Amino acid sequence: MNDIVLAMRARGIKSSAVRELLEFSKNPDVISLAGGIPASDLFDMDGIDDALGAILRDEHRDLFQYGLTEGEAGLRQQIGNWAGTLGIPASPESMLITSGSQQGLDLVARVLFDQGDRVLVERPTYVAALQVFQFIGARIDGINGGPDGLDLDQVERELKRGGVKAIYLTPNFANPTGYTMPLAQRVRLVELAQRHGCAIIEDDPYGQLRFGGEAIPSLLSIASQQPGGNRTVCYLSTLSKVFSPGVRVGWIVPPAALRPPMAVAKQAFDLHTSTLTQDIVARYLASGRLASRIEVLRTAYRTRRDALTKALRDAFGNDLSFNEPEGGMFLWCRFARQVPAEKVLEAAIREKVVFVPGNAFYASDPERDTLRVSYSMLGEQSAEEAARRLKRAWDAVVRD
Repeated sequence: MNDIVLAMRARGIKSSAVRELLEFSKNPDVISLAGGIPASDLFDMDGIDDALGAILRDEHRDLFQYGLTEGEAGLRQQIGNWAGTLGIPASPESMLITSGSQQGLDLVARVLFDQGDRVLVERPTYVAALQVFQFIGARIDGINGGPDGLDLDQVERELKRGGVKAIYLTPNFANPTGYTMPLAQRVRLVELAQRHGCAIIEDDPYGQLRFGGEAIPSLLSIASQQPGGNRTVCYLSTLSKVFSPGVRVGWIVPPAALRPPMAVAKQAFDLHTSTLTQDIVARYLASGRLASRIEVLRTAYRTRRDALTKALRDAFGNDLSFNEPEGGMFLWCRFARQVPAEKVLEAAIREKVVFVPGNAFYASDPERDTLRVSYSMLGEQSAEEAARRLKRAWDAVVRD
């Protein structure tokens, strides 16, 4: 009997290292610094209960039917209203509702890329974006970056080489680095992309989790102010980090010419996002509770960032360096002496603490002494204990 033969694009595709490490997190004795997940203790359960209760009381049977591929009009209006208060130009007619922004990224890739087309990404970048681009058959080229943004001279050189369909980045509190792209760089990047006929995929799941500094206009906002409006930026966002990841509701605001083919791609993918969860989110947004909930999240995450950075400094001294972001969920760290993070992880698992080695976030040539840690789920005592366990793991590797 012959075995079923996988498609070429499915061969060699690996599970996300982050998803695999989440299995360890289910052990109550393990302290996880691995997951990029919002704090479940900060979910607005009263607001969710109000929205669900209203749906059940009013017997909205239509919410259990098929819906519009583009998303329900009421939700698109509520998201448009909210986005407008943030300076993000997102009218109901310009957006598509997606089953989380991860689906939005997949739809953009399906519409834009043919086999072998080039996509430029930050080094390092979001691991699930790498999975999408690899699965679609795009060629991934890394662009060097740091706390001051991307190397735009390198971007320009790559654009001049040709074949670049899109540039993917997370300009606000990037995953995994926590870096934020300065305004001047955003303006120049939009200009470069427009000049070379290249799309920008702006992934913005963390922008509302700013707890320090001043907000910076989105790439979408900058592109929309150009003559002829936005012809470049595909803006992706989600409610996963500020409301609930379980509802799987995100949205795309693409250039107008890309919206129809993206709607067709979504029809082929899942017909539409759940009408029930769309209505839950629409009712929650209409209640006006989100703004105050975001303030709760900002305060909590600032406190948790401070607790973890202090604990790591106390435990490691000069043996670990890291950034200190003004928002988001992550610290991007580097071990001293070029000690590989994967080796430290093996020892850390024995100490019952887990993190994500940095090599997972590179398409090629990873910097193996790097690691990502998340503070979103940690209280002060957990942060201190996590740092102590991580230091014991480091010491064990260095001794060997």
